[in-house]
Amino acid sequence: MSGFYQTIARFYDAENKGKDDDVALYLEAAAEENAKTILEVGCGTGRVMMPLADKGYVVHGVDNSEAMLEIAERYRAQSPQRQANMILHQADVNSVQFDQKFDMVLLSYNALMHFHGAEAQMNVMARLREWVNEDGLLIIDLPNAGEVFATQETNALTFERTFLEPLSGHMVMQMSYSYLDRTSQIFRVTWVYDEITSDGTVKRTSAPLVLYYYFYPEVRHLLSRNGFEVEAVYGDTEYQPFEDGCERMLIFARPV
Repeated sequence: MSGFYQTIARFYDAENKGKDDDVALYLEAAAEENAKTILEVGCGTGRVMMPLADKGYVVHGVDNSEAMLEIAERYRAQSPQRQANMILHQADVNSVQFDQKFDMVLLSYNALMHFHGAEAQMNVMARLREWVNEDGLLIIDLPNAGEVFATQETNALTFERTFLEPLSGHMVMQMSYSYLDRTSQIFRVTWVYDEITSDGTVKRTSAPLVLYYYFYPEVRHLLSRNGFEVEAVYGDTEYQPFEDGCERMLIFARPV
């Protein structure tokens, strides 16, 4: 996983520009919980951490990608408030140690999909239980697997978007091709970036990634096995019902 993000880190924020529909939900949850400390697992470049830190919350972020955290550190340096409130940890979730528990723990935008295999899933859930305060809140944001599994497989190279790579100013065309194994729930996608360099040549970067699609009953089971109880599940960041046709699966859980 870290190898993938080492490869695509410089593209990440540009290709996800405008992805902020979940930020209001996390800010609302932090206010309702009166959260003194927050942990984001898989924090990446700090997309979610920054608005929380800007509002005065102390936010720890853990990620195993050095390249992604280098970008997060640049954002952190932009203001004294971020320097005080954003604490970055380069580490694997299985080995990182904290000397505190947290009022709110987040796995935003598909972060849990990087954990595939029963052992890895149980391990991460156990760590989450260690980190959440007894009256704290865990939020997990995943796609609704039912909708994805209902789509037609194509295996074709698909155009995604164009954007400007921020450091070089180069135009980048992003494409992908993928395969979903519906028996193992494993999704294999290769992201392809065609970058037009300053001399007019095209530089291609290919980055494969393996993800796991979760269905709600198995997430609920994993949580229950590790001392959590589901408080609510929503179909999007506007708190709409989790039902057929919804895009997301936002799970709110608490320690039992």
